[in-house]
Amino acid sequence: MVAMASWLEKKIHKYEEMRWAQEPNRRNLPFGWGLEHADANGDVAHARDYFAKYAAEAIRASENWYDGAPANDYALTDGVLTFTSRIVSPWRENNCVHAQVFAARARRLTPRAAVVVLSQWNSKWHEQQNVCRWLQRLGMTAVKMSLPYHDRRSIPDHPRADHMVGPNVGLTMQAARQAVVDVRSTLRWLEQQGYERLGILGTSIGSAIGFIAMCHEPAIRAAAYLHASTYFGDVVARGLTTKNVWEPMRDAGITIEDLRAFWLPISPFPYISKLQGGEKRILLITGRYDPTFLPDLTETLIAKLRQELIEFERLSLPCGHYSLGVTPFSQIAGYRFGKFLQRALTK
Repeated sequence: MVAMASWLEKKIHKYEEMRWAQEPNRRNLPFGWGLEHADANGDVAHARDYFAKYAAEAIRASENWYDGAPANDYALTDGVLTFTSRIVSPWRENNCVHAQVFAARARRLTPRAAVVVLSQWNSKWHEQQNVCRWLQRLGMTAVKMSLPYHDRRSIPDHPRADHMVGPNVGLTMQAARQAVVDVRSTLRWLEQQGYERLGILGTSIGSAIGFIAMCHEPAIRAAAYLHASTYFGDVVARGLTTKNVWEPMRDAGITIEDLRAFWLPISPFPYISKLQGGEKRILLITGRYDPTFLPDLTETLIAKLRQELIEFERLSLPCGHYSLGVTPFSQIAGYRFGKFLQRALTK
């Protein structure tokens, strides 16, 4: 059995490397502090001290930092919801949120249930639509919200979401903050439409954004996450898919410890205690051989949840990051999260 597991792990890692190497349009951007994206005036000489204080204050005041107010310009046209993000980035294209709405066919179900779906980094407009249709068939409305700098929110000359996760400290923080705020604005719209039971489904970076939103959002009753980790900075510094992000940061003298501290406010880990005493239903689906959300980081998160007495369900599959999306792992995961959310939100 040990030999078989070792063989499978090597095979999975080879597949993961192949998929990573095949990704188009990957760019190596220069390191930047991005103080202008973090409410500062650009004193680069004191950037380290500034971000240490900025991160601490963001966590202390996270309920306000991740503002949950509704947008004031919701519009639904041909199944696409749009509204203006409450976080203003330098790019007009990115500040218009787009979300595909897959309305449940069983509209007379009571209570009405809806799930916000957050895809993986660099996902395209058409990706995870089958996931939404699956939730739709199970009696839940699915709203697939485009993350900042993705698909219809992409900015000129950047077909990839380079600014959602990039070697710019402040800009990456702003993008993750914007994503969480946009999720909460999407939930407000669903409440306005009469949805009474709300959930979230996140994949990869979508799981990190979804986890933070869950910790701050009372309206979320159930959440399913594909891949789970502790610190945003550790994933970037150690993971396979973010090599091109970490290298310019490392070359600029940023350590893993630095990055963990700077990006702590956009990490799930510091908010776990907010789940204590709650009744949220949580499912974690993880890859045993994941070279992106490394298994030791996943296990640290699991241990913290148990330490804080947070109830959750877990499905650990013998796959990696990309390979969770292929047969048979995708079918196993899809059935599990679909039925989990259906039980949690419609029964």
